[in-house]
Amino acid sequence: MMEIPVYNMDGQQVGTHSVDEQLLGGEVRPVLLKQAYVRLHGNRRLGTAATRSRGQVEGSTRKLYRQKGTGNARRGAIRTNVMRGGGVAFAKRPRSFRQDMPVKMRRLANRNALLAKAVDNEIKLVEGLDFDKPSTRRFAALLKALEINRPCLVALEDTRNNTALSARNVDDARVIRIDQVNVFNVLNHRYLLADRASFERYLERCARVADAGSEVAAATAGEVS
Repeated sequence: MMEIPVYNMDGQQVGTHSVDEQLLGGEVRPVLLKQAYVRLHGNRRLGTAATRSRGQVEGSTRKLYRQKGTGNARRGAIRTNVMRGGGVAFAKRPRSFRQDMPVKMRRLANRNALLAKAVDNEIKLVEGLDFDKPSTRRFAALLKALEINRPCLVALEDTRNNTALSARNVDDARVIRIDQVNVFNVLNHRYLLADRASFERYLERCARVADAGSEVAAATAGEVS
């Protein structure tokens, strides 16, 4: 079991939260994290970039002048890629950058990203992370007390409360629902800030999903055998 420090709203440590490393993958798996990160990044690309090749540019196909005897460089049609207004040598075509990945690997990568942050002491859990009214100043003071001076991912159960309203105007702070946390969001930010109770419930859901997957796999293996 590993211990994640828990702080109060004043930035003082008031305890720790125990997390089972095996639930988060047991060890940090850089290859899995990179594969999942590249997949999510590629799936967000539109892939609509397109340029015209020399065969798609309007213009004559006649050779501009004879090959020899003019003193100029050898040159063909006006649509060649070395001419202004000509086609592109290696024209881009619309394409899909989407990649597939098994569901179990995706879920493990999301949990393993949390393990990587926990190992580096970059998860900040706050006991009762709640504001009675929106206050950007109080939220910025909380980040300073927690020594969060780099991009921070604020994971909340509800993004329509006073905490989310307090964080939305803080530079380098992004608010997201905790059930939408994935490897891409976690690795794109240095710190993860979350309420202790919300984080605990999130890990419980992850454990239930992992146990259900193991039971299905065991049942399937029994049927096959």
